[in-house]
Amino acid sequence: MKKVFLGLFIVVFLGLSGWLGYYFYKKSNTDPVVYKTEAPFETEIVKKTVATGSIVPRKEVQVKSVVSGVVEELYVEAGEVVKQGQLLARIKIVPNMVSVNNAETQLQTAKLNFDEAKRELARYEQLYEQKVVPEQEFRKYKADYNLKKEAMQAAESNLQLVREGTSRKRSQSSNLVYSTIDGMLLDVPVKVGTSIIERNNFNEGTTIATVADMRSLIFEGKIDESEVGKLKENMDLLLTIGAIENRVFNAKLEYIAPKGILEEGSIKFPIRAQVLLNEKDFIRAGYSANADIVLDKRDKVLAIKESMLKFEKDEPYVEVETAPQVFEKRVIKTGLSDGINIEVVSGLSKKEKIKVTDASIATI
Repeated sequence: MKKVFLGLFIVVFLGLSGWLGYYFYKKSNTDPVVYKTEAPFETEIVKKTVATGSIVPRKEVQVKSVVSGVVEELYVEAGEVVKQGQLLARIKIVPNMVSVNNAETQLQTAKLNFDEAKRELARYEQLYEQKVVPEQEFRKYKADYNLKKEAMQAAESNLQLVREGTSRKRSQSSNLVYSTIDGMLLDVPVKVGTSIIERNNFNEGTTIATVADMRSLIFEGKIDESEVGKLKENMDLLLTIGAIENRVFNAKLEYIAPKGILEEGSIKFPIRAQVLLNEKDFIRAGYSANADIVLDKRDKVLAIKESMLKFEKDEPYVEVETAPQVFEKRVIKTGLSDGINIEVVSGLSKKEKIKVTDASIATI
């Protein structure tokens, strides 16, 4: 029995010795770790925040009709450029029978009053010529005749307006729709045969066309409350439009809302910026866009990657190579950061090399 245990002990001892020998052999032959180094470099550092929004015209109006009826003719299409006063559509009026009946009654009454005033004037004109009535009384009947005549003509025009939307006294017809500004037609939401409602004090009416000045565009967006305190009017914006690749448009911040709005659980502040376009640039209304707002900027400054920084007691430092693969701790003063690179104000020169601890490699 003792011989069996002794044999097992010898086997285990030999196996353990072999494994330890192999381990120390591998360890003694492992290549040393060599750390990569990088030198500071000159670059431009821009600190910015991002606002999301869209491109919209500064001046956009909805053209509506002043009469109800049916669209009889459309003279334009979306995308056309129109001038102020240009005819857009003609409306066929569908008369309201109650309004027509009232207008006809008013006209009939006005005619009766006019006929009566006409007879009275003829009678008093004869009496005046015979020197029976004084001139003052004759003038009173003549004035009454003129008033009744005007009332009859007004009643005729009113009836014509109710039936046709136009009258002999008006240079323009109320059933014709004209553009109110110069611009481009963004939308013509109605078609020939569409019933429309007039605009008045009680409803907005049906939109015949939407016209906008596409030469003056603005960016409307929202920014988080944590960033709004860093913004000032006249700041530069860099606009990136998803539908237009490889282009960045300049803009100038012109408005920051004094009051925020609750959106998706956080407070957002609306902002507005003027889009600075060249003469040949054309941007469609409604494009979504992101605005990079430049908070601060440094040109040609000495910088390092921010990932190379270490901190001890809130002091930033780096490990500077003093001899091959020999490093010393160096406290430096930093400046502006863009999240990737950070400005080095003092403590480093361009010729020195810094240890890159997160990119160590083994070399032979």
